[in-house]
Amino acid sequence: MGDKVALITGAASGIGLACAERFAADGYRVVLVDLPGAAGEAAAERLGGIFAGVDLATQAGCRQAVDAALNAYGRVDVLINNAGFQHIDAIEDFPEERWETMIAVMLTAPFRLTKYVWPGMKANRWGRIVNIGSVHSLRASPFKSAYISAKHGLLGLTRTAALEGGPYGITVNLIAPAYVRTPLVEKQIADQSRTRGIPEDQVIEKIMLEPAAIKRLIEPAEVAGLAAFLCSDAAGAITGSVYEMALGWTAR
Repeated sequence: MGDKVALITGAASGIGLACAERFAADGYRVVLVDLPGAAGEAAAERLGGIFAGVDLATQAGCRQAVDAALNAYGRVDVLINNAGFQHIDAIEDFPEERWETMIAVMLTAPFRLTKYVWPGMKANRWGRIVNIGSVHSLRASPFKSAYISAKHGLLGLTRTAALEGGPYGITVNLIAPAYVRTPLVEKQIADQSRTRGIPEDQVIEKIMLEPAAIKRLIEPAEVAGLAAFLCSDAAGAITGSVYEMALGWTAR
């Protein structure tokens, strides 16, 4: 992709790392963003990119992430908003401070990052923003109030930004996967077991895959492949869209 630059959040593991690997393989210069840590630094070095270790729950962290890309490469052409985490609990037991942090990371940070990369994309009259949502951008499940609220909000942000970006060659889309084989999902197994009162070995079968037609977890590289397509010139007419990778969840 010549001199194009992709900024990817939550890039130290899981879907974010798979996206960084795919975009680097496709010739992008990659900026990996995650909390400070050796894993992100090592991945960036391996992929020939840079690592920004920041806290996306803060305005300063979001600004620092974009500034790191601009200082290193002078531009951001692709933004992949992927960073996130879950807390599973009933509404009455949900810690309010955890709610605030989850909304900050999964909804406010994508807005801020979009805002900060927007002037450059607008000036270049080309940009691609892919928000990694979830099947829970479209459906609800119990015990995930903050996560689902953030993912629903991310869909609204996607559609609004798509309308504003269209005249300037900026496309904005959302990928809505079901459960992906990531460290985040692995942690959920124990949390779901605790909250629902069932053994861990039944969580994948009875909770995660029960609504699905295809009875398997999605691989991170599959999500990265779709993100790469949405950032290509071939997808230039696609914006404001939701791409479900739902294993048949929403077919019912």
